[in-house]
Amino acid sequence: MDEDTLVGLAKTGSTEAFEELVRLRQSWLRNFLRHLTNDNVLADDLSQQVLLSAWKGIGNLRSNKAFHSWLKRLAVNTWLKHVRRRRPLDSADSPPEGDMDQLAHGQQDTTTEAIDLDHALAILSADARLCIVLSFGEGMSHGMIADFTSIPLGTVKSHINRGIRVLREILTIYGDEK
Repeated sequence: MDEDTLVGLAKTGSTEAFEELVRLRQSWLRNFLRHLTNDNVLADDLSQQVLLSAWKGIGNLRSNKAFHSWLKRLAVNTWLKHVRRRRPLDSADSPPEGDMDQLAHGQQDTTTEAIDLDHALAILSADARLCIVLSFGEGMSHGMIADFTSIPLGTVKSHINRGIRVLREILTIYGDEK
């Protein structure tokens, strides 16, 4: 059964159809949130919150074809809500002490580039990380990101440019080893 049909059935209350939608989208959702959080457990928790919100709100979804975009928006909003709750506890705009030095000098606990990229993404501010993941991970244009997140276009561009600069600086260790 195609996704549009499953969404239509889920909107009428079919738990089986919604379970199939979860099976189809859960890997993408967990990976998307993992890139934003750099924490597998937190990504799983936020995924569960997103899916619960999706189940509760699917009846209000206007177009069956908009399910993926709607789910992405729920994921971003859930993550941003989490970040805002944490924000008083830590400064989202400054990297944790020592992390930049650790990554720059290759003292990571992991050896794969993908995990190192996740660590590097974690150093970025929450908004910069969101813009980078939406741009490069989801293939969204700067304008689409601005519309999707309600962040002004100029700010989206700044977050992406600054984020790319920081990521290049951190990940240059791979170029140095060759």
